[in-house]
Amino acid sequence: MACIAFNTATFLRCSIEKPVLKSFNRDFSSVFFTLTHKLKTTNSLWCHGVIRESNGLRSSFSLFKCFSQTSEQFNSGGGDGVGSSENNNESISEEKLVVLVIGGGGREHALCYALKRSPSCDTVFCAPGNAGISKSGVATCIMDLDPLNSSAVISFCRKWGVGLVVVGPEVPLVKGLANDLEKAGIPTFGPSAEAAALEGSKDFMKKLCYKYGIPTAKYQTFTDATDAKKYIKEQGAPIVIKFDGLAAGKGVVVAMTLEEAYEAVDSMLVEKVFGSADSADSRVVIEEYLEGEEASFFAVVDGKNAIPLESAQDHKRVGDGDTGPNTGGMGAYSPAPIITEELKSLVMRSIILPTVKGMSAEGCKFVGVLYAGLMIEKTTGAPKLIEYNVRFGDPECQVLMVRLESDLAQVLLAACRGELSGVSLKWSSGTSMVVVLASEGYPGDYKKAKGTVIRNLEKAENVAPSVKIFHAGTSVDSDGNFIAVGGRVLGVTARGTDIEEARDRAYQAVDQIDWTEGFFRRDIGWRALPQKQLTNKG
Repeated sequence: MACIAFNTATFLRCSIEKPVLKSFNRDFSSVFFTLTHKLKTTNSLWCHGVIRESNGLRSSFSLFKCFSQTSEQFNSGGGDGVGSSENNNESISEEKLVVLVIGGGGREHALCYALKRSPSCDTVFCAPGNAGISKSGVATCIMDLDPLNSSAVISFCRKWGVGLVVVGPEVPLVKGLANDLEKAGIPTFGPSAEAAALEGSKDFMKKLCYKYGIPTAKYQTFTDATDAKKYIKEQGAPIVIKFDGLAAGKGVVVAMTLEEAYEAVDSMLVEKVFGSADSADSRVVIEEYLEGEEASFFAVVDGKNAIPLESAQDHKRVGDGDTGPNTGGMGAYSPAPIITEELKSLVMRSIILPTVKGMSAEGCKFVGVLYAGLMIEKTTGAPKLIEYNVRFGDPECQVLMVRLESDLAQVLLAACRGELSGVSLKWSSGTSMVVVLASEGYPGDYKKAKGTVIRNLEKAENVAPSVKIFHAGTSVDSDGNFIAVGGRVLGVTARGTDIEEARDRAYQAVDQIDWTEGFFRRDIGWRALPQKQLTNKG
């Protein structure tokens, strides 16, 4: 399997002339700006300096004063490949960066928010972005830039001196955007199309797990509905049916009865609800049902090294008490008490690092975020891998980014350069929580909520300094009001000294929002809360 090569050259620690960005905003959908770089012209180049072309442009230069900075390298013969989470970040560069974030959801809003706070980040663009990102001022949204048009993205990066691209959603990754950007010499945080198969194909992930001894549920893959149903009957219910490809977080059915399982198979293989009608290669992965508690585990990976992020736990089901169909996520909190330091080390040793080594052994190094969906088994307490995502989770990204105190831009750039060894991350103490507000009808038909006005968002954010609202499915109407245009619309996020305080603040903010066509779960964080706290909020 072919895979792009990533730069593992010596990391340079640099000081760069700050580019000047002049932005002229006409409205949320049209942005005009001019970017100029200050130039210093001298024959001596400051003696110790070098002039570097900015992404290949001869007309735009940045002046550096650099010195070499070495990092410990991971190899299969020594070291564990795990970066520190306590030491300082002396190995990270201090470049001033222009960053482009790809995507337009709540995850990307949170990434822009964190990048805007990065001391080394000069300018943040987001394509296409959304109305909330634009109005908040954390990024300049380029709404007419198509993330699936690699040529257009490359041209934009070269024109405006982008030094780092951060890809949020999975679809551009699976389509090969990172491949094309890397070939163009543009540092990109996100895996190649080949490596993105960890999320793009559940069958691919399962085969990798079995080959490299990564603990996961037993499974079989089928393309024929009759064969799949025969296997289901042999195994019995409950059982899990998964569509092999991407399905926007809706391709998993936990069937408690045989009838539910058969219906899921027909939906995926016969009706082809997640693929084109003429698709001849639709597949389903049928897994054993694991009983326990789910948790999300994240690690930043540079192809050989991996740094664990803080833990988080989300709520996939649409209804209170974890009832109803799966969604993209209705809320989350961080840290997840179930992920102890001991368990974190075990996950890194038994799941994350074997995956990184396995991908490298297959000739396809992974660079980006590994988001492991875990099941902590009820009987043994041992973690098993349910699925991989190859990007930050949504809404987990929101609760992580409000807690991150490190320079996100430099951490991601270090990953792009293969220089994570020795890099550390700093997190705020306490707990963060996000409550997702969704359009009535989600995850099904939510047409009636489209275009409805959402009011009092500013009032909601003023509940406490730690409250932040991240936009996912919003736009603005002709009067400048926020309106709903998607399924998951807002992520009301709050921090607190503990989960009780974070939860109280989040739901106090939700109470202020006036949107009758929206709904939310009232029990986010219930697993981590004392029983006395489990009262309806909102």
